[in-house]
Amino acid sequence: MTTASKRKGDGFERELASYINDATGLSSFRAPLSGGGTIEYSGGADLVGTPNLFVEAKRVEKLNFHAALAQAEKSIGKTNCPDMPVVINRRNRQTTGQSLCLLRLDDLLTLYRYFLEAEGHTNGGDHDAQGGQVEDTG
Repeated sequence: MTTASKRKGDGFERELASYINDATGLSSFRAPLSGGGTIEYSGGADLVGTPNLFVEAKRVEKLNFHAALAQAEKSIGKTNCPDMPVVINRRNRQTTGQSLCLLRLDDLLTLYRYFLEAEGHTNGGDHDAQGGQVEDTG
């Protein structure tokens, strides 16, 4: 038997997958038995089909973001997943689009560089891990 909070969390994962799919054209879905179990997707991200993103979905009023991000990073380490961890939190009386997202600054800058290049604000080029321009020595 499931608890009300488990049902609420499972529902948020489905809702979040649908919202992401509508906004991006992806076909993501809630990982079966996310958060537990012993099947292929267990112990991994809460959503499957979000390329390069390891989504940790939390539907709670009060969230320790540092602990939630640590949980995602621990799961990434266990599964040797190359994806970028992101925690998505929705509180009651918020729409899905008002959910908060937490990721490390270096990961945000990786995404932002791609955005800036796509929008024509930069010309791309080689950058180091922190986004600084790499000098061409050749």
